[in-house]
Amino acid sequence: MAESSRTRAFFVLLKNLVLAAGVYAILYGIITLVSDSNVGAKGKLGIPAFLDKTGPTELIKTTKSGVQVKFASSTKTVTINPHANVFNRPASAVKAKDDYMGPRPHVDTEADLHMLVEECRGTYTGIEKMRNVFDCLQFFANDEERYYTLPEHAERASAQDPRQAEYVDADGHGRTLDKYVLVDQAKPANGSNIGTCPGPIVPYHVYWTGPATWRVEVFIKSYLYTQNLACSRLWLWLDSDRNPHAVDDMLNKDALFARFLPFVERGDVVLKAWKFPSRIPLPKDEDNRNGYGYYSTPGRPNPQGEKAVAENIVEDKDGQQWLVLTPKQMTFLPVAVSDAVRFVVLHIHGGAYFDMDVLMLRDMRPLLLPKEHAFAERWAAHPHPGDYNTAIMSLTANSSISAYMLYGGIRMGLNFHPRVLGRMAWKESRDQEFLMLETAAFDPIWTEFNWDREGRCTVPCLRDYGAAFRGREGALKDEWESYDGPQLKTLDLKETQSNELRKRGREDVENAPASASAPTPKSEHMDSFQATLDEEVELRKAGVVADYVLTEDKFPPNNRTLENFFRGAWTYHIHNQWLKHPEPSSWLSILEQAQDGFFAGERVNLYGEKWTGPSLMPYNYWPEYV
Repeated sequence: MAESSRTRAFFVLLKNLVLAAGVYAILYGIITLVSDSNVGAKGKLGIPAFLDKTGPTELIKTTKSGVQVKFASSTKTVTINPHANVFNRPASAVKAKDDYMGPRPHVDTEADLHMLVEECRGTYTGIEKMRNVFDCLQFFANDEERYYTLPEHAERASAQDPRQAEYVDADGHGRTLDKYVLVDQAKPANGSNIGTCPGPIVPYHVYWTGPATWRVEVFIKSYLYTQNLACSRLWLWLDSDRNPHAVDDMLNKDALFARFLPFVERGDVVLKAWKFPSRIPLPKDEDNRNGYGYYSTPGRPNPQGEKAVAENIVEDKDGQQWLVLTPKQMTFLPVAVSDAVRFVVLHIHGGAYFDMDVLMLRDMRPLLLPKEHAFAERWAAHPHPGDYNTAIMSLTANSSISAYMLYGGIRMGLNFHPRVLGRMAWKESRDQEFLMLETAAFDPIWTEFNWDREGRCTVPCLRDYGAAFRGREGALKDEWESYDGPQLKTLDLKETQSNELRKRGREDVENAPASASAPTPKSEHMDSFQATLDEEVELRKAGVVADYVLTEDKFPPNNRTLENFFRGAWTYHIHNQWLKHPEPSSWLSILEQAQDGFFAGERVNLYGEKWTGPSLMPYNYWPEYV
């Protein structure tokens, strides 16, 4: 009996050993397979079924509309037309002139803001030129020598004392230097260092709430593409009243914004937590022009030495006056927080404010250097001198006009709408201290959109805000009706089949940095996707990307180039359009391709400059347009 039990135990042990050996062999085989370099490369791709005939075949299907592919970075299957897609479509049918604006203006160049207003408005009361946007753009594009000037050396911004500058970090050292770096000694930017500015560093402010979207990406890229980066800083104000963790979420949890983290580290982009301040410093209203309405008899000092000198204004023991908001007032502010943010941050920090749906097309610095640089835009073609639009605006920090506008919002019942404050300023004869630039400068389609335009249409002639997103053949009519420039040089599409950023073959993949061929992480980018170089090469090998066939393309290359996109304007305003995506070959797609080519080192920007900053991922693809 005992011997039978021992025999049974022996066979059980033997069976377990055999099973363990089998499991070990299977695991070893899997590890060996994965470790193989030939298998590992394809294992990184999100498309194994089609490429090496292994894996679940349902990931790849050939349909009437094309081939369905599952990319590593996409949560959805993408349908590709092998003969006309983002991987083989020529970027353009004509040769683009990327450096169309010539060399960047000198760092001390100043714009004559009054001339910009007068040339595009006419007289202050007659406004006889205001609706002629075409002529205004022509002036902006062709007459820089008239409205741009380089002051005498002693009057230049770079020759002033940084300690007296309006910006808190004008010298990059907290306003502790007694002079700026000389122009010929300024260090250029590189991949890890933003460089030094021979003059004041100007802050550019933008407000945002929620996770990053394509709008955040295109705004930041347009800033990096156009601005003098050593001499400007992009301050991204994130609404921390709604989300106390907004900055941390953007830095650590936002898949789209992750591509801009090197620019946060280098200093180009500064993330700021926006919380509506309960106390804001104000300059004393010596001439009684800012609307404070000082009490004839100030209140008695409190235990902190502060006394009430006007409604919502106290003066501390050092003589500094403060705008103080009550808890009840604070509860009303979030209703129109975006309108209020711009007036608060510009009063405290100075510089320029931009809505996130604004795209920069030119260097803004010359508009911001004049000593009196308070301006905004006209509200469409409304003739009233108080009808401002503040999607783009500038105010001198802690100035009489900035304090007046800020306190005015309080006086108007916490209403910071620009047309309310503008009409207040007009009634009280302060509006001409806050210049009103015509729509051609910042929003050249607005007058056309409202059917208020006189004279010729702009180039391009777009009549609605969705037009810049459309790239389908025949979608836009008469967009070139006002073009009278030189004949554009056409390209041989057979020689330019590859997308400008997708010309690299396997040899480039092998020599590329590790990050270039690594799998793209899952992206929370409205279901857009980004293909790795490995995936592109394998798609070509598999025939999913074949020779380009023009007749099969819904979005064929055309004669659009960034050079002819409202040339002369400093910005283009998308006007919300939050749910639209740029179709291939559209005007905004052309802008994307120019920027991607610049950041990839394959093209120059509008000033003929090569990119020397950190590497930056190109725009994602939208599955519906592949």
